[in-house]
Formats: sequence, C-alpha cells, structure tokens
Amino acid sequence: MISVCMATYNGSSFIKAQLESILFQLNTNDEVVISDDGSSDDTLSIIEAFNDPRIRLIEG
Repeated sequence: MISVCMATYNGSSFIKAQLESILFQLNTNDEVVISDDGSSDDTLSIIEAFNDPRIRLIEG
C-alpha cells in the first residue's frame, strides 16, 4: 500500500490536475490523504467531486 500525503490551502487552480496525475499512478489499494487548512475557494468541492474511495480528506 502506498499513501500519498498532500497539504492544501486555496489550491483550486492546481488540485484537479494534481489529483488526476496521482490517482492515475496509484493502485486500488493505495490512498491519497489530503489535509486542507481551511480553504475558502473551490478546493474542497473539487476534491469531493472526484468521489474516489482512495481519497481521504481531512479538513482543518
């Protein structure tokens, strides 16, 4: 199992491309753990739109 950890804050300009690239390289049993530091832009809605079980979002 591979765990990729990311930190985000108002990263809506980049998060979609980042997640597409990372998820493409992972297997079904891997995960992406994203810690968001209170984004006020569309970062969270973009992450949630992926609806991928490999993504674990921690909102802070």
